[in-house]
Amino acid sequence: MTMKLEILTKNDNQKIQKKIIGQIRDLINYKNLEPGDKLPSERTLSEKFDVSRGNIREAIQKLEFYGLLKSIPQSGTFVANIGVIAMNGMIEDILRLDEPDFKSLVETRILLELKIARLAALRRTDSDLKLLKEALEAYSDKVIKGEDAVQEDLLFHLAIAKASGNSSMNTFMLIITPGIITNFEKYHVCDTDQAFLGIQEHKDIFEAIKNQDPKLAKEKMKAHFKMLYQYCYNQKD
Repeated sequence: MTMKLEILTKNDNQKIQKKIIGQIRDLINYKNLEPGDKLPSERTLSEKFDVSRGNIREAIQKLEFYGLLKSIPQSGTFVANIGVIAMNGMIEDILRLDEPDFKSLVETRILLELKIARLAALRRTDSDLKLLKEALEAYSDKVIKGEDAVQEDLLFHLAIAKASGNSSMNTFMLIITPGIITNFEKYHVCDTDQAFLGIQEHKDIFEAIKNQDPKLAKEKMKAHFKMLYQYCYNQKD
């Protein structure tokens, strides 16, 4: 019951955020605001749209993330250097965005991590290897004890992302990780047999990265995702 309440709260918050984003777009159009023009304060927008300042702040942060607004400390929030037509088009796209489903997360993760594994083998440092080994041991210990090792599994993969030396890929992994953890726990993807198999697969990936063999690292990562990919696409929608 608690899980359902949390999901409803999250969905309600997304609806409020989308409504505010649409209202900010309408305000920009109505007032003919141009790049560099200042938006009303969070307090003013909160009163105008009849929502909390926290809701306003979240909506503004999302528009900042997509480069449509720019907040300057002690000065306020300003329209970014982008044309009205382009801005309206991008906001329409943002309003159509939904939370990614499990299959989308799996596809994104596989495509991303195959590249990450290859780069990690080429660029890893001794400190990266130390972090990878610690994450591998933490995962193995949990599995051997029969405990849930989903988070330790993800920490190992995040360590590989760090070793890739690509900050953008590392950031993408951090963005999709919460959704992956939630869905893993929801669908009980990692059963005991799969977890024990994961220990060896993690070791194979680690050794390929350690030996700086990008081709093998990519192959071992692909093999590691085989069961997850099959599981995902064998599920009924």
